[in-house]
Amino acid sequence: MQNIPSLPQTPVEIPSGQSVITLGAGCFWCTEAVFQRLDGVTKVISGYAGGFVENPSYREVCNGTTGHAEVVQVFFQPDKIKLEEILKVFWATHDPTTLNRQGADVGPQYRSAIFFHNPEQGEIAQDIKDEMNKQQVFNKPIVTEITPFSNFYPAESMHHNYYNQNGFQPYCQFVIKPKVDKLEKYFSDLLQK
Repeated sequence: MQNIPSLPQTPVEIPSGQSVITLGAGCFWCTEAVFQRLDGVTKVISGYAGGFVENPSYREVCNGTTGHAEVVQVFFQPDKIKLEEILKVFWATHDPTTLNRQGADVGPQYRSAIFFHNPEQGEIAQDIKDEMNKQQVFNKPIVTEITPFSNFYPAESMHHNYYNQNGFQPYCQFVIKPKVDKLEKYFSDLLQK
């Protein structure tokens, strides 16, 4: 077995009265666009988590050799939106049954992943995953990785707020917009007014 170096824990400043969860659902442009629209979500930051290279670049992560997943950190107000609701949106807006792949995006950087920030989050995520597999919500088992949060590195500035600033581009129209449309159709009660 190869000896993989461990990185120091990266601190996360969580505003009073809020929580944070780190989610990987393929391309972070898509995931960011979905969670920015939820009522009770105060901030969404695109970045990289779960790897073994300090301060990786987008190009390095895209090579699939740093161990990182493209993720978003979702800051939310639990009195307005529950973690369970966030996780239901997470699982409904990507394919959690494909290992290291979302559509045409292939590699470990596009894996379905939940990096929980406390044991309770991990238990909630595992319980929902187990129940969805038991009920066969998807036609294949959910392969979402559920692991403790260890490190997060924000993506370069050009990746932040990407869909909102570049919605006219073909990738946004053909890949991201259908996810946003699905969110608006099935989770209208959770959207910002």
